[in-house]
Amino acid sequence: MRQTSPVVNPNVQGKQYPATAPYLVGREKIREFAHAVKSNSPVNLDLFAAQAAGYTDLVAPPTFAVVIQERSLATVLADPEADIDFSRVVHGDQRFIYVRPIVAGDELTSVLTVASVKTLGAHSMVTFETKIYDIAQELVCTAISTLVVRGDE
Repeated sequence: MRQTSPVVNPNVQGKQYPATAPYLVGREKIREFAHAVKSNSPVNLDLFAAQAAGYTDLVAPPTFAVVIQERSLATVLADPEADIDFSRVVHGDQRFIYVRPIVAGDELTSVLTVASVKTLGAHSMVTFETKIYDIAQELVCTAISTLVVRGDE
């Protein structure tokens, strides 16, 4: 049996990447995302319904946080130290832990930490924890995703 080397550099476990530039959440982006994920919730689509429900503006569907997280993931994927070949990536898992909903008008940044790097045979499983903050640096959401990076069989 031949020895395989890790697909992802295990030394990036625990590495934290710099905060992303602010992302201003727009009403139309929320509506577009809601349509893409087949949400028909009035708070995602109708300003008056969102305000009647007690929100200041449209509420993003729960999975909208991935839009913000992707900005941090792009930084990791471009990091030569991490050595992640995106053409070999398969999405494994995605979770969101909310402190409060994302609403139109939020200006959000994210900070990603590589939570774990595990080698499974010729493959690697990498888990990322992304903290998403508003303009006041208050935590809005933690997005946790696991990517499987396929190695040579």
